[in-house]
Amino acid sequence: MEGLQASTFISFPSFSSKFASRRTIKPSLQINKDFTTQSKTRNGLRIKSALTSTQRPESGIRSRTTISKAVQELYAIMDVVADRAEMHKNIGLQRDNWNHLLLTSVNGMTVTAATMSGLAGMSSGVYSGSPLLALKLSSALLYLAATGVLMVMNKIQPSQLAEEQRNASRLFKHLHEEIKTSLALKNPDSNEVKEIMEKVLALDRAYPLPLLGAMLDKFPKNVEPAVWWPKHVDSSRVGAADKKAVKNGWSEKLEEEMKGIVGVLKRKDTADYVRLSKVALMVSKVLATCGPVFTGLAAVGAACVGIRGRPWAVFVGVVFGSLATIVNTLEHGGQVGMVFEMYRSSAGFYRLMEESIESTLHERKDRRENGDLFEAKVALDLGRNLSELRNLASASSSSSFSSRSTGAIDEFASKLF
Repeated sequence: MEGLQASTFISFPSFSSKFASRRTIKPSLQINKDFTTQSKTRNGLRIKSALTSTQRPESGIRSRTTISKAVQELYAIMDVVADRAEMHKNIGLQRDNWNHLLLTSVNGMTVTAATMSGLAGMSSGVYSGSPLLALKLSSALLYLAATGVLMVMNKIQPSQLAEEQRNASRLFKHLHEEIKTSLALKNPDSNEVKEIMEKVLALDRAYPLPLLGAMLDKFPKNVEPAVWWPKHVDSSRVGAADKKAVKNGWSEKLEEEMKGIVGVLKRKDTADYVRLSKVALMVSKVLATCGPVFTGLAAVGAACVGIRGRPWAVFVGVVFGSLATIVNTLEHGGQVGMVFEMYRSSAGFYRLMEESIESTLHERKDRRENGDLFEAKVALDLGRNLSELRNLASASSSSSFSSRSTGAIDEFASKLF
């Protein structure tokens, strides 16, 4: 009896659990049925929406493919531009070292030759023969060597070469940041890729890397501002369609203001830096001519030391050697060629501002950059705030109507230099 009771007691919970499970099977099946129907419905919606989304924007997918191609091209150009910037930087450092090393070598040779020429003159009355001949020949050879090196230095102007490469490195870095900004803010197209390519090629033409054959003329007949940008092509002129265009932050007042800024840039900033470039070029020409002439005369004087009837030989050998050292130090130590290139590049910077403002004004308003943003950029490039820029433009416009107003004529547009 106890075993039977125990078995019945043990089997009761299993029966109750089976019964409970039977009772809960039906609702669980109903819930699963509802869930499957809902999931099918949801999956159906998802499949339907996915199909419609894939069927509709075929043109959108193609445009994305085109844009991605332009982006890939811009990334490739950006790598090339970064390499160009580093290349010009390294070559600029190399050519700056040329300037210092060659100047030190030439001055060392000139001073040594002048010293030998003086010693030869002092010993001409005491010694004769081999010692005097050795001093004379050594001095003359050093002067001739210095003359040859000076002619090469004056031809290539190492300080000007270094300044050209520094400018090129800075402009390539600026172009690199411009490409990064373009990729971050908008979707570039093939036209923008072509424009960036033209900018890279224009920089290559403006600042060539090789010396032989492609080097810029260091003593040009006509001094012009440096040009490192491609010519602006006005593809969209202002026309009748402009009346219906969106203003885009532009107004007639802002356009007149920009025209006044262009007038000030042409009359004052660009013209003044071209004038300074001409002055620096004239000084460079005079010094470049005097250096080799002085060392050549000193070589002749050193060769004539000790010859009877020519007491002026020692004077010429020593004095013109000293003058050559002074002239070389002024020209290459003072980096007159670099100063000329700096003034020419500054004139080119203001010429670029003139052309960019004029090309922007020739475009339709709906194709221009935002007027307020463009005005802020111009003000920052000139080192002014917006109120100062507007006052300058109003003064320029008023001076065009009244010749007595000289305040605007005496004021430069830029406050940076």
